[in-house]
Amino acid sequence: MYKNKKSGIIGIVITIIILILIVIFSNGEENSNFLQNAVTNLIMPIQNGLTYLKNGISRNSTFFSNIDYLKEENKDLRKKNSELEQSLRELENIRTENETLKEYMNLSEKYGEYKTIPGYVINKDISNYSKTIVINIGKKDGVKVNMTVIGNEGLVGYVVSVEESSSKVQTIIDTASSVSCSMSTTKDSIVCKGTLDEKSALKAMYIPTDANIIQGDSIETSGIGGIYPKGIHIGTVKKVTNTQNITDRYALVKTAVDFDKLDTVLVITNQ
Repeated sequence: MYKNKKSGIIGIVITIIILILIVIFSNGEENSNFLQNAVTNLIMPIQNGLTYLKNGISRNSTFFSNIDYLKEENKDLRKKNSELEQSLRELENIRTENETLKEYMNLSEKYGEYKTIPGYVINKDISNYSKTIVINIGKKDGVKVNMTVIGNEGLVGYVVSVEESSSKVQTIIDTASSVSCSMSTTKDSIVCKGTLDEKSALKAMYIPTDANIIQGDSIETSGIGGIYPKGIHIGTVKKVTNTQNITDRYALVKTAVDFDKLDTVLVITNQ
């Protein structure tokens, strides 16, 4: 019975809805406007949503087009940057070559009385015990053992071995090195040797008891000993150490050549 009552109520509701619709559609233009407004109110949000979606898609399309353009532009910029770096390296090489040639010219002018062969350092072994360098000239260039090697500032050392295209040079700061020298002020003879403690200094020994050696004195080769020609600058007196026995006093001589920065050299062939 409950089911039949429920069915009757549903039927009544449906009938009322149908009647309302008949009245609406039968009231002419006024109801037509009402329906039109209702439909418009229903459709407008949907239309606006579709328009927003369309614009969003359009903007995304432009965004992706811009990305492609930026990628291509970035690629071109990287290429130009690489070309500029290559040009910069080439200019740097030219500058270095010009500086090297300038150093060679300065050396040649400074030591014009000697016949020399220019070269540059290709390897260094500046350790506590062995202080040698290797230069890029050898037998084919006319280099021989015992030839003197000089730099722009002064004496470097002498050739101890020669290969076809390279030579090994024992520097004056090597512990096995011993150079016969003279002081520029008094012309007294001394001997300068390489030391373990100092990288750019020599130990001046066998100083005559009556010699007045002071800080700042210039030291040069004496020409005695048969290896180095006379008058090549070695360095300046850095410190004088007096001892109880005057015959044992010694001095530290700062070398004119900075061996850490030594790049170009000349080998004297007519000494």
